[in-house]
Amino acid sequence: MKPCVLVVEDDPDLMTLLAYNLESEGHRVVQATGGEEAMLLAEEETLDLAVLDWMVPQFSGLEICRRLRTRQETQNLPIIMLTARSEEADRVRGLDMGADDYITKPFSMPEFLARIRAIMRRARPAKAGDLINFGDIELDRSCHRVKRGERNIRLGPTEYRLLEHFLAHPGRVFTREQLLDAAWGSDVYVEDRTVDVHVGRLRKALNDPGEKDPIRTVRSAGYALDETYSTKRSMDDDA
Repeated sequence: MKPCVLVVEDDPDLMTLLAYNLESEGHRVVQATGGEEAMLLAEEETLDLAVLDWMVPQFSGLEICRRLRTRQETQNLPIIMLTARSEEADRVRGLDMGADDYITKPFSMPEFLARIRAIMRRARPAKAGDLINFGDIELDRSCHRVKRGERNIRLGPTEYRLLEHFLAHPGRVFTREQLLDAAWGSDVYVEDRTVDVHVGRLRKALNDPGEKDPIRTVRSAGYALDETYSTKRSMDDDA
């Protein structure tokens, strides 16, 4: 799945340039021209990086940064500030608000992309280490192995991608459309019902009879990995 980058910029020419170059680097770009749209996208998308212009409508990039840092889902999100402000006090203010890097306009695109690569490398160990644990479930990316307690779990490739996505964002509710993008990619057409089928297969693989099912179905919304969800699985349970 391509890393998702939120770009907040109200200059359409610069937005087009940033989006083109980020997509050329293998990222998926979601675009916002103001603060309200940016926060809406932060709720709808699973973000890997945010690039925020300081001066945008509704409220500033600095305020967007502050709000992202107060949300559990984005509190560790890598954030780069773009601004024409070059004074040291402004740079310090942006970094103190939670930005990870600060790029002053005008800037060269090769330097911008190099900063992106560097910040993604620094974020990767914390976000995407080889081992992911959730309760008694362990996923090891290095050897593509899943265990629950002492039991090895055999998963198909789609179920593995779904579990990996859930484990990377515990507690977050994902719509079927978001899970489709995570497991199949945005360029592949798959019916929503297919998600239900594969979540059902994932449940059957993860849960022996009597074990707690960590996958919560949220009516009219989607699915979430929830450690507090205590429904026990019986022999004839379906998705």
